[in-house]
Formats: sequence, C-alpha cells, structure tokens
Amino acid sequence: MKSDTSILSLTGVRYRWPGRASFGLDIPDFGLAQSESVLLLGESGSGKSTLLSLICGTITADDGVVMVADTDIASLTAGKRDRFRAEHIGLIFQQFNLLPYASVLDNILLPLRFAPLRSARVLSPRDTARTLCLDLGLPEDAISAQAGTLSVGQQQRVAAARALIGAPPLIVADEPTSALDAATQATFLNLLFAQARASGSTLLMVSHDARLAPHFDRVVQMADVTQTARGQL
Repeated sequence: MKSDTSILSLTGVRYRWPGRASFGLDIPDFGLAQSESVLLLGESGSGKSTLLSLICGTITADDGVVMVADTDIASLTAGKRDRFRAEHIGLIFQQFNLLPYASVLDNILLPLRFAPLRSARVLSPRDTARTLCLDLGLPEDAISAQAGTLSVGQQQRVAAARALIGAPPLIVADEPTSALDAATQATFLNLLFAQARASGSTLLMVSHDARLAPHFDRVVQMADVTQTARGQL
C-alpha cells in the first residue's frame, strides 16, 4: 500500500546535454510516494533515459532540485552520489548488465559490496539471495550457475534479485520486459511487485508498452510531466 511520504521529488528541473544544445528536458514537477508502483510511459526519444539519469544522479540538473529519500542528490560530490545510488536505488537495466562469468549468487550480492547500510539490512546475504531466487521463480541450482548460461527470462530475474536485495527504498526498472513475451512479462511483474511490496520499496518502471499499465498503482505519461526542447536553444 502506498504512503503519503515522498521517496522521489523533482521540482523545476532543467537539463541540457553538453554538446547537444538541440535537446533538453524540463520537468516542472514529478514525484513518487513511498511504496507505490508507477509506470512511466514514453516513446523513443521522449527523454526517458535522461530522466532516469537525473533520478539516479549519473547526471545532475542545470536547474531545479532532485530529491531522493530526502536527499538533494545534486548537493553530493560524484563519489558520494555513486555511494548514495548504491545504498538507496536498486537498478534493473534493459540489458540486465550481469557479469556473465560470475555466478548468479555473486551477481546478486554485488550491490552489497558498495552499500554498507544496505548490506547491514541483510542478516544472511547468501540465504537472502537464495530466497530471492526461489521467490522469483528461479530453480534452486541456478544460484551457482554462471549468469551468462541462463535464459533471458532467468537473467531478468537475477537482475531483479540484485536490485531488490537489501531493500533499497527505490527500485528503478528501465524497459526490463522488452525482450519477453506477454505471459512471461506478466509472471515476472507479479513476482517483482510481490518482492517490492515485501520490502516496502517504491517501484518506478519506464517503458513504451502501455499494455503493462493494469499492473501498476499509477500510470504517468512522459508528455504530462516533462517538456522536451528541440532545435536551437
């Protein structure tokens, strides 16, 4: 159940890509409540990746404020932003970004190496990773397999387990279901939501696929919260 507490807030945000004066993004106001699930819909070129980069602190706004878990991430140095991201944001990438020759267990535990507070919430990392795998529908013997030997659907679930371990307050998923058929998408989303609810995490998923909408508490169109600037600025 969603809370009235804000986990993410962007106010008066403006960003222009260096060396690309022909493209920019303005976000007057956008936010997420604690524990809600939100689908952010937008076509290719609508600025979805830029918005995610601002939220995750890999780029910082030219103007405005990006608050994540009550922290203005632009006020942090680059190194502190990296540590903050590891502690507070679980990321599920479109291409999963797993270490192919490392085991599933090592992939899932990787974020805890860079996030001592998140790690402290996991009393038994190996057991927690194993439980996440099973809850996400992976076979028990998968945890010792090399990640690169798994199917696409299985790799996706490993990526979800990696994002969820340690209960980060915000889970950000970038087109994670794009390579899956409808039945596998539905199964994955149901498992992901169950795990996010169990940890009290907020889930923000970015996609171009409106068919995912019924699964979420709220659906937001990129065009309703952002303005893209093209041409000479």
